[in-house]
Formats: sequence, structure tokens, C-alpha cells
Amino acid sequence: MDNIRGAALMVAAMAGFALEDTFIKTLAQDLPVGQILMLLGAGGASVFATLALARRDRLVSRDLRDRWVIVRNTGELIGTIGFVTAIALTPLSTASAILQATPLAVTLGAAMFMREQVGWRRWSAILVGFAGVLLIIRPGLSGFEAASLFAVQGVIGLAIRDLATRAVPRAISSMQLSTYAFLTLLPAGAILLIVSPGAPVMPTPAHWSALGAALAFGVTAYYAIVAAMRMGDISIIAPFRYSRLIFAMLIGVIHFGERPDALTLAGAALIVGSGLYTIEREARLRRNARRAAAARGA
Repeated sequence: MDNIRGAALMVAAMAGFALEDTFIKTLAQDLPVGQILMLLGAGGASVFATLALARRDRLVSRDLRDRWVIVRNTGELIGTIGFVTAIALTPLSTASAILQATPLAVTLGAAMFMREQVGWRRWSAILVGFAGVLLIIRPGLSGFEAASLFAVQGVIGLAIRDLATRAVPRAISSMQLSTYAFLTLLPAGAILLIVSPGAPVMPTPAHWSALGAALAFGVTAYYAIVAAMRMGDISIIAPFRYSRLIFAMLIGVIHFGERPDALTLAGAALIVGSGLYTIEREARLRRNARRAAAARGA
């Protein structure tokens, strides 16, 4: 029963994130990306700061200077700028398909920088997944769209964030981390406004409504994914994170009139397939490690 509830929460979280992306893309039709980042940063920081204070977490402390908190925030900053820009400039289905390579990038980073043992099977899955990314981007071909590289930037940044999160002291709560991460979007958005063409736009009531909806879906999805990962078997629940791509493609086709071509669909299939294999392989290795530990203790 826990696995069913966890899977349902994971699917709900992915639907929430896809809807958040939809409202961000809608805002990007009228507002500069830098302004969107500043609005999201202010709104998200306010929400998570309130939740942190309700838990009696301290928002201003030495934790802000922890090396891994700084690395995590930097990764969040790089990833969010990249993905929001990709959503604004490329089809939602394309940006979302490339984003699904993030777990593979995390596995790659763990092997390269955290000395995690990765066998040839998972290395092969990583290569297949990145081949799927190349199919979608198509560098050097007529269908190449340079703006899709912002989605790759998003993958790199979010992978850095996820890897750094593993090393963040456990005394720092998720609410504190989220508050810090959203606050970093304020100066980043301001810098983008200065260096990018296009002046800030006075938001209309429709813009404020879209922003509120994006924040509401994003925060709700965040809670749902945390709850999902805390119940049931991760190897069963985690694969449902790829449902985000299904929601994104449906929204892209129905709402934005997108038509993903055969190479995009093939690339997405390679990314998802290799990701699912990596999850299954890691789960099997964890089970074998637990059995070996139990046998030694017997």
C-alpha cells in the first residue's frame, strides 16, 4: 500500500512540476527571463522562509557559509537559469525531455567526484542516455537549435545541486536550503535583466495569477515528491518521476501546439530507458549490499 501511495504522490508531483513549467512558459511570452527569475525567487523564498520559521528553523546562521550549501546554491542557480531560459526559448517537450537526463548526470558526477563505484552496465546506460540528448539537440545538423543548450545547462546545474545536497550537514533543513536557493535567484535575475535585451514589464493581474499558480504548483509538487521518497520502496517509486515527460509532452501538444518529431521522441525514449535501467541497477546493488551485510552479521 505504501508503494501505491508513494507512486501516486510521485505522479502528482511530476504533474505539478509540469504545470509549473507551463505557467512559467506562459509568463515568458510577455516578461523577460530575468524578471521571471526575480519574481519566482521572491515568491519562493517567501513561501519557504515562512515554512522554515513555522518549524522554528533559523534563517540567518553560519549554515549559509557552509561550503556545500554554497555549492548547492550555485548549482541551483545555474540549473534554474538554464531550464527557465530553455522553457522560454524552446518547446516545452524538448526542454523537459533533456531535463530527464539529470539522474544520469548525477550518477556520472558521483563516479567522477565522489568516488562512487559505477560498473560498466551503468556507464553504458549513461552513454546511451547522453546519446539520446544528442539526438534531441542534433548539433551540426539542420534541426539544431542553439537555445536547447540552455536545457543542458539546466541538467548540469541541477546535477551539481543534487550531488552537493548529499554532503550538506543534516542539521540544515530542506526548508532552509530551499529558502537559500530561491534567494539566489534575485541577484541572478537582476544581472540577467541588465545584460539581456528587453526592459522589465509591469505585470498585469493575469501575470500575477500565472506567477501565483506557478508557485502554488511548484511548492505543492515539492512537498509531494519529498513525501513520496519517504514511503515505500524507492526502486518502485523513483521510476514514476519520468511521468513528468508525459505530462510535459501532452501540455506541449495540446496547449502550445508543439509537434515533437521522430528524433526528439527517439532521444526521449533513450533517456528514459537508460534512466530506468540505472534506477533498477542501483536498487539491485543496494539489495545485494544489504544481503551481504546481513550474512556477515549472521
